[in-house]
Amino acid sequence: MVFKFVLLSDEVDGFMREIHIDSDATFLELNDAILASVGYAKDQMTTFLVCNDDWEAEQEITLMEMDTASDVDSYVMDRVRIEEFASEEGQKLRFVFDILNERSFFMELKEVVTRESLPAPICKKSKGQAPVQVLDGLFLDIPEVKGTSSFDEDELGEFEGFDQYNEDEMGDFTSFDDEFGGGNM
Repeated sequence: MVFKFVLLSDEVDGFMREIHIDSDATFLELNDAILASVGYAKDQMTTFLVCNDDWEAEQEITLMEMDTASDVDSYVMDRVRIEEFASEEGQKLRFVFDILNERSFFMELKEVVTRESLPAPICKKSKGQAPVQVLDGLFLDIPEVKGTSSFDEDELGEFEGFDQYNEDEMGDFTSFDDEFGGGNM
């Protein structure tokens, strides 16, 4: 069987990829096909989230083995075939390509073609530019995040002498707790 997945992004209008892949391929093969279709490097951690109809994650399939509790099933991309988690049209997945910033593509199994097979996955349709793979920071307009810091040490004038801090000057915080009822709940 051949699965036809459509990928969309909530960050970029007009972005779409359609990946065709054999149903007995692994999630790692799907991972690599997605990365190739958008021009992303393979040096970042990625993960697939198998979702319900409301896009809520029900199962995770990771790129590498993760230390998880023994009561949680652990699935790794190179050991799991796609047909184990996606076999019906309409199955929803999220492909998380930027784990730190929780950014992902929304995927849906649009069509299952029986009596066909593919030796390798292919990107059949490609529209729009993919979002950047990894954000450098949460606030991209801050100069320090962009690497063009305009930091001026004179701005720290009010903190001069901080290295001469004396703990005895702070007093005893137990009187604060007693006065305002701290610790007596």
